[in-house]
Amino acid sequence: MGRLIVVQFITLDGVVEDPDGSDGAAFGGWAMRFGPQGVAGDKFRLGDMLETGVLLFGRRTWEHFSTLWPRRDDDFSQAMNRASKAVVTHEAVDPDQWSHSEAVTGALEDWVAETLTTRDIVVIGSGSVVTRLREADLVDEYRLLTFPLATGAGRALFPDAAQLTLDSVEQVGPGNLAIYSARV
Repeated sequence: MGRLIVVQFITLDGVVEDPDGSDGAAFGGWAMRFGPQGVAGDKFRLGDMLETGVLLFGRRTWEHFSTLWPRRDDDFSQAMNRASKAVVTHEAVDPDQWSHSEAVTGALEDWVAETLTTRDIVVIGSGSVVTRLREADLVDEYRLLTFPLATGAGRALFPDAAQLTLDSVEQVGPGNLAIYSARV
């Protein structure tokens, strides 16, 4: 049985919105203040999940990533480009835009249940998808890379109360990677 894992760059005040500045928010680009190495590589310790699991994206995140990752050729980027990718969308997905990509067919919750019978699912960014999955109580684990700053504005990962169990924490570049179980 697979696990549904949410990975996010996050601030001390819980903001996950616009870490790279691509959305143009006044507070955006906060993760990039630490330089490209702050976000480069396998910071979330996904390892083999990039080969055996499936990456799940909302349409906007997938479209943004599809303009970035295919042009990169370091080892981690190659693994991201080889990974299976699913997109929550009502539109067709062009696999030539980013290899190994396809649209989620049917209801998201049904797709998740079916996929978890054989594979892990990793959700990267994709705030609206994360909200749906959290509200449906489908998230097993959060991997949060917390940067040492607060924006004072922006969409928070947990707009309401949440209780998690801390499994591990380590310093990764300028931030801390904390892994939490969502099942208390």
